[in-house]
Amino acid sequence: MKIQYENDTELAEFEAFYKEYRRDIVVEIGEKKYRIYATTITRLIQDYETESKLNGFFQVEPNLIIVDTVTKETIEKTINNLAQCKYFDSIDNLGFYGTGNG
Repeated sequence: MKIQYENDTELAEFEAFYKEYRRDIVVEIGEKKYRIYATTITRLIQDYETESKLNGFFQVEPNLIIVDTVTKETIEKTINNLAQCKYFDSIDNLGFYGTGNG
């Protein structure tokens, strides 16, 4: 398994930590690639409240993972734990990278 960040810079990591979300995560397992969206519960609640007020509904990002902090260390630990639990098998037909998911 390989975890990559499309915007792998110190600035991107700094911004992700303070914005409490990151959208440029790609997990590669064998020949398959999955786009992962990481957020904190605080940011998820803020997004829910904003979108619900503006649009009347909230649409969750595909392959959303909720982490305590949006750092590479926390994201990678969470992804490794999810892989051990066979999470990526459960999104096999939904999480392909490059098929409209990013």
